[in-house]
Amino acid sequence: MNPIELKSALGAGLLSFPVTAFDASGDFAAEPYRRHVEWLSGFEAAALFAAGGTGEFFSLAPSEIPSIVSAAKEAAGKTPIVAGCGYGTRIAVDIARSAEKAGADGILLLPHYLIDAPQAGLYAHVKAVCDSIGIGVMVYNRDNSILHPDTIARLAEACPNLIGFKDGSGDIGLVRQITATLGDRLTYLGGMPTAELFAEAYLGAGFTTYSSAVFNFVPALAVEFYKALRGGNRARCEEILRDFFYPFMALRSRNKGYAVSAIKAGVRQKGFEAGPVRPPLVDLTPEEEKILAELIAKSE
Repeated sequence: MNPIELKSALGAGLLSFPVTAFDASGDFAAEPYRRHVEWLSGFEAAALFAAGGTGEFFSLAPSEIPSIVSAAKEAAGKTPIVAGCGYGTRIAVDIARSAEKAGADGILLLPHYLIDAPQAGLYAHVKAVCDSIGIGVMVYNRDNSILHPDTIARLAEACPNLIGFKDGSGDIGLVRQITATLGDRLTYLGGMPTAELFAEAYLGAGFTTYSSAVFNFVPALAVEFYKALRGGNRARCEEILRDFFYPFMALRSRNKGYAVSAIKAGVRQKGFEAGPVRPPLVDLTPEEEKILAELIAKSE
């Protein structure tokens, strides 16, 4: 899939990030991962992101990412696969190239490691990654990697394969300036944790889609919410928020990292051998697992 085709696909529907399955030793478990991705691809996701944030990108060795991408491609059928990418520029370039070689249709460039950087440095970082591959690139504004509108405009001019902008900052004023400045040059993706909680505000800011973490274990509900949102059915959106997403948010907020751990727990409860999270994350307690199971049962 070329960058223009991927850009069109990304803006056409809901997106999700499959969790990365690990075995009891903490190693990548390819077959359980493929089974889960194959199941997800039967629902209406416009694209799936392999080894992304919910897929514990931060805990993966760069050498593990091609195998994860390849397994996702094998299982996903016609659903486009976007690979996670990040860290410092040289590492990010290596990851991007290996993901492209493994069959990824595009990459999502997550924040670089640890240190803050000026706009000139962020520009050089993103451009180096874009220049290193031929597939589409999406940048992720979050934490210590916040691109300003003029920087993104310069990158869009210099990098034809820069096709998307994802936001996890929650700064609606900034992202609205970006959408107004760039127009339809990019596809805009909502990327806040449990993005459904912010989806209405981001839709108003010009974002046509978002990544749904809960799609991992309640895909039908995630798609129903997305369709209600895009169809203007506010009453149904609010009903789903009250009955599922706000209780899930309360569970997710019990501990740091539960935005990922709770998703992986949900996948396990649906019968997939996703395994535990890797350190530095921790899994839910048995009590919390029970709360999540009851919430899932009520949603079905």
